[in-house]
Amino acid sequence: MISTDALVEGVHFSAATMEPFDIGYRAMASNLSDLAAMAARPVLATVALGMPAGFSVDEILALYRGLLAAADSARTRIVGGDLTRSPALLLAVTVVGEVRASNLKRRGGARRGDVFAVTGELGASRAGLHLGESPSALSGALRERALAAHRRPAARWREGLWLGASTSVHALMDISDGLSTDLARMAEASGTAARVEAVPVDPAAAAMARSRGEDPHAYALAGGEDYELLVAIEGRAFEHLCNRFHARFRRPLHRVGVACEGDGITLSLDGRESRLERTGWDHFA
Repeated sequence: MISTDALVEGVHFSAATMEPFDIGYRAMASNLSDLAAMAARPVLATVALGMPAGFSVDEILALYRGLLAAADSARTRIVGGDLTRSPALLLAVTVVGEVRASNLKRRGGARRGDVFAVTGELGASRAGLHLGESPSALSGALRERALAAHRRPAARWREGLWLGASTSVHALMDISDGLSTDLARMAEASGTAARVEAVPVDPAAAAMARSRGEDPHAYALAGGEDYELLVAIEGRAFEHLCNRFHARFRRPLHRVGVACEGDGITLSLDGRESRLERTGWDHFA
């Protein structure tokens, strides 16, 4: 499997609020997450770096240390790349992974009756982004939690390998653009509708949402760059797989809803139902 992702300053990150190490780390992690979403084991990576005028050698070295740290966390090697001048800081990372054909899970495999679940709580990365606008909105452990999620996200490649090996898992993708958007993509690709019955909100996201006068569920549904995995699991196998996941990774697999007949996404929380629109990141907006 091969995946490429480009990150551009001012579009995907701000050099004013992130150190070069963190920019490099997140660039690599976002690409490793693409492999995790296909249940692929990372093997190697290349990096093309475009540098604006004034970007120093020390900053370049710090950025590459971040790239290497993220690659090392996934036992991946950077084997080459390119350097060039650019009007803005630009990173284009290509990653290569390997996966057994029987383990490869695509986003279009969900079936009616499947349970949709995610590998972690959502919205913390968005909270970290909003700290750039409101530095005093969070403090202490919640502040550190939000900044870590935004600057140094964890690519769930181990979880992807494990989930891909299960015949009860029918579809898999990562949450890069927000659950409301990515669940809609999975359901549409699978020819099903989806009903969202729970939203696992990260504590930092809940606190940030409240500070902004927003509903925590809506805030988390719109939060991109969480890089948790969204998975569709055969309904009758969900509880057993959930228990095994907890035993293996020491954290829960969070149920968010079910695949059903029809089209679109329905939000069913607190006894109220409504149509859920895509509120996450739009690459063409």
